[in-house]
Amino acid sequence: MSRLTTTIVFTLSLLAVQAAAFTNYKLPELRQEYLAASNDEDAAKDFYAKMEKYSGNHAVILGYKAASEAVMAKYVWNPYFKMKHLKTAAGLFEEAIARDREEPEIRFLRFVVESHIPDYLNMSDNLEEDKAIVIKNLVKHPESGINTELARMMRDFLVAKDRCTEQEKQVLQKLKI
Repeated sequence: MSRLTTTIVFTLSLLAVQAAAFTNYKLPELRQEYLAASNDEDAAKDFYAKMEKYSGNHAVILGYKAASEAVMAKYVWNPYFKMKHLKTAAGLFEEAIARDREEPEIRFLRFVVESHIPDYLNMSDNLEEDKAIVIKNLVKHPESGINTELARMMRDFLVAKDRCTEQEKQVLQKLKI
């Protein structure tokens, strides 16, 4: 085989492996699995086991991998393991955001996680920045590219939480999503 042929075969093989890995991680399914994991320990364990195997570099999927770590912190009883999951989640969120700084879905996931972390742990430094990016993209919907169902969920979560100002809540409540 010539050197060029070998390079082409290797590149195509690598792309096929990456495509196969990505097909197991479809965003609509990950959204549903994350919601289930947030409310059920068995679902959380299944979601965590699935996401732990992900080794790709798709920014939003990395965000869900981070969220799977964070949701496990909810269900483990040992404080050491709670912190370990939260720190791993924080690192994965940083990696995901480094890949796509303006992606509202990653920012929303991190906002949700950080809004549930007790203030005394000092692990919620990104709430305002993440909230601003999410709101900016919700206001631009549908041009922002956010899935409509996800946009509604984002809006409803932000309005229901104490993390928004009254002015922000009014802006969000007026959105036609």
